[in-house]
Amino acid sequence: MMGAGKTSVGKLLAQHLAKRFVDSDQVMESRTGVRIPVIFEIEGEEGFRAREAAIIDELTREADIVLATGGGAVLRPENRAVLHDRGTVVYLRAGVEELWHRTRHDRNRPLLQTSDPRRRLSELLAARDPLYQEVAHVTIDTSPQSLKALVARLEGLLAERTAPPEGSGAC
Repeated sequence: MMGAGKTSVGKLLAQHLAKRFVDSDQVMESRTGVRIPVIFEIEGEEGFRAREAAIIDELTREADIVLATGGGAVLRPENRAVLHDRGTVVYLRAGVEELWHRTRHDRNRPLLQTSDPRRRLSELLAARDPLYQEVAHVTIDTSPQSLKALVARLEGLLAERTAPPEGSGAC
């Protein structure tokens, strides 16, 4: 979800894992020469999502990256499939109040430009949470804690996921 910490966590995780950090929204902005809200304004959400899907398909073919996607990337089944099948997906889970606290002053979030952005955030989370859970290999709560502690916990979870099962060591 927006405000969950994808960029902050992703950058530090990439540094710890000696990988390159890539943000799909930043790639889109770089290629189009305009900010995400302008794309939404001109092409609507559907146009934005089509661009996003093409970029995600391309980026998930790259090796040695930590990829942060926009919170709505999971809305398209093809995105969920390529993310799940081509990498290890981490769901950075946060509650509505935490997300609201982190996003309330950010005017670069087109979906929150409503008369009641907190309610909209709650609706988005309710609709997207099952999709995040469907695609995720690892889920971690991002409730208030230091970024370093969160990344350390995440590294441990990722290491557990890739460690060979006990008793399968080479002779």
